[in-house]
Amino acid sequence: MGAGVIQKNGGNGRKRRGRGRARPMSEINVTPFVDVMLVLLIIFMVAAPLMTVGVPVELPKTAANALPGEEEEPLTVTVTAQGEVMIQTSEVPRDELVAKLRAIATERDSTRVYLRADGAVPYSDVMQVMGALNRGGFANIGLVTDTGGPELDGQGG
Repeated sequence: MGAGVIQKNGGNGRKRRGRGRARPMSEINVTPFVDVMLVLLIIFMVAAPLMTVGVPVELPKTAANALPGEEEEPLTVTVTAQGEVMIQTSEVPRDELVAKLRAIATERDSTRVYLRADGAVPYSDVMQVMGALNRGGFANIGLVTDTGGPELDGQGG
């Protein structure tokens, strides 16, 4: 499978002498290229889910559809089961939350933020964080849940 040699012998089986020299074959073998690309594709497919940023929380399950993606990396605010508030992966005291969110909002193009809260966190705590997000300049708040919860439409679930 590499470069071969094509002989000019007129197709009658006799070899010529003199000017009828062999010339190199000028075809490219793309099989190794395809193999490498398939291996890279598999590596990226396996590694992509591992690159998500987050704090481990037990998200509640719902039947809602996923929100469409966006170009800018999404800002994620998490409320853990212990009541800690985290922006991306850094813990933020509740009294400093609005000030940090305002500083982040001035640097971002999007006002979308994803709120993740452990299922054991009281509703009032989640609403307090949502109010802080709104005061901090984020009007588009998406609540993150796991899929597979009850559909509540009488058709099972």
